[in-house]
Amino acid sequence: MSKKLTKIRCSLHQIKKNWIIYLMLAPCLIYFIVFRLWPILNMRLAFFQYSSREPWEWVGLKYFKMIFGTPQIWQILRNTLIISFMKFILLFPFFVLFALLLNEIRSSKIRKYVQVISYLPHFFSWVVIAGIWIAFLDTDNGAVNAVIQMFGGNAVDFMTEKGAIRWVLFFSEGWRSLGWDSIIFFVAILNIDQSLYESAAIDGAKRWQLMRYITLPALLAPITTAFIMNLGFFISAGFDQVFNFANSAVNSVIDILDTYIYRLGLENGQYSLSIAVSLLKGIVGVVLVFGTHVVSKKTTGEGVW
Repeated sequence: MSKKLTKIRCSLHQIKKNWIIYLMLAPCLIYFIVFRLWPILNMRLAFFQYSSREPWEWVGLKYFKMIFGTPQIWQILRNTLIISFMKFILLFPFFVLFALLLNEIRSSKIRKYVQVISYLPHFFSWVVIAGIWIAFLDTDNGAVNAVIQMFGGNAVDFMTEKGAIRWVLFFSEGWRSLGWDSIIFFVAILNIDQSLYESAAIDGAKRWQLMRYITLPALLAPITTAFIMNLGFFISAGFDQVFNFANSAVNSVIDILDTYIYRLGLENGQYSLSIAVSLLKGIVGVVLVFGTHVVSKKTTGEGVW
């Protein structure tokens, strides 16, 4: 007991000594308590009938039954899985490839320019990105349709074409995330012992062989970790992006769980039902991360922890 008291006193002494640092940390802590911890505690609302004036009434699994009893939910779930697969699975290898290509640029000056240009879109909001892409794909003045018409084709309204809108989401996500999401892999490449490359080069290894037998094996751990963490967001599919690209012509193919939750909670005031959907999303995300971690640990020896 005395050891615990000693530790507590030491901790309080450190806080008192560095109170300015903890004061600077306070806004971050308050943010996570209000917008992360408190909402988790109130996920219990999924099992209650919400009322602002009366005590909440326990309803058990009522809202979960309502979710799976709604025909619309299956189309929304299908849209979510398709868009998530395109963004988190199909797009993932390009992040690794881009990091490998960056490493092959011998001129440090050119490499820095490429990095700055590729990182910049990450700091744009989806409102700005949507405006850029809508202008870029415009049927009258857009650059893409100008090229199509230059080769004798007809202008395509990508933003209202159901067969094209998901690919618009895919490429716009790639444009925004390519540089930023490749940082972890590029840093891992920079940390590889250069003597390995030198030894292999002396033995006559070509650049492709250096990449295949030295660089890629060194990237196994960060690739595995990043892939598993991405699966935690697999059911999200990106509310900000879809919300800004959505319109009545294509809603049926890009309406996802996040936009469905938004309509239920903020537009229709069905808070308990929207939280039930959100809770299911969270559970699926945890199961995917944990399951993929276990499988990866057994097969490759690498995981998140």
